[in-house]
Amino acid sequence: MSRAEAGEGVDDAAGARADGRSVSPLWTLGLLRSELKVTFRRWRTLVLLVVLAGVPVLIGIAVKIETSGDPDGSGGGAAHGPAFLSQITNNGLFLVFAALAATLPVFLPMAVGVVAGDSVAGEANSGTLRYLLVAPAGRTRLLLAKYATTLAFCLVATLVVAASALAVGALLFPVGEMMTISGVPISFGEGLLRVVAIAVAVAASLTGFAALGLFVSTLTNSGVAAMAATVGLLITVQILDSIPQLAGIQPYLFPHYWLSFADLLREPVYWDDLWTNLGLQGVYAAVFGSAAWARFTARDIMA
Repeated sequence: MSRAEAGEGVDDAAGARADGRSVSPLWTLGLLRSELKVTFRRWRTLVLLVVLAGVPVLIGIAVKIETSGDPDGSGGGAAHGPAFLSQITNNGLFLVFAALAATLPVFLPMAVGVVAGDSVAGEANSGTLRYLLVAPAGRTRLLLAKYATTLAFCLVATLVVAASALAVGALLFPVGEMMTISGVPISFGEGLLRVVAIAVAVAASLTGFAALGLFVSTLTNSGVAAMAATVGLLITVQILDSIPQLAGIQPYLFPHYWLSFADLLREPVYWDDLWTNLGLQGVYAAVFGSAAWARFTARDIMA
């Protein structure tokens, strides 16, 4: 999807700058709207969302097949797996939590890494970045629009996983009052509220990594190189977070508290790790967002 096809209106914006008028907030919103339109109309983005939506389907079908072949209905091997997985047969809502737990370590951040890594480098590689910078928003507003678009993708991608899991869970398994992992029953309505809260928490967990990907994207003119480097950093940090000998530095790694969303399924909710995770993501977003801004505002745009 090219910017011309998306209806950028950059020529009008450039004209406004030439007239010496100040940047209109409405134009800034138009820039964000344009970035969202371009990103979510790309085939690559749509394919990523389809793949993410397919993960809960595969998990649900696998659990259903396993429980169908279990004569006592106990769930077979699923009962010995992760806590969320063993509860799916009792309540389809748990498929949402299992799907998010399965996609958060790898699939969701990889999708975010592709979008964030390509955000600036992809424009430079296609030759449209210099054209965009003619517009009156300037480099800071353009970078903010691209980061906001990446954050929007984080939320949409997470909601796609949650919505797909909720639909499959309701189709294949019973739903209703659910039991928290603390052993306290809650109503179906409250369970749905917890689903929404967990989806938001998961999306927020990706904000620091999104800023890191944006920074990497400002370092090169190759979209493919930026995406590969961002995903490579993700894999490297995940490995570091799994080595027991590095326990001293692991609390400072961005994925360390990603699975703290499970504390939203306790009664009462355990907030400590959730707030620690949000604070850590805020630090990463501030540090790498500032680094991206410093690099992008000082960068010579040759294409």
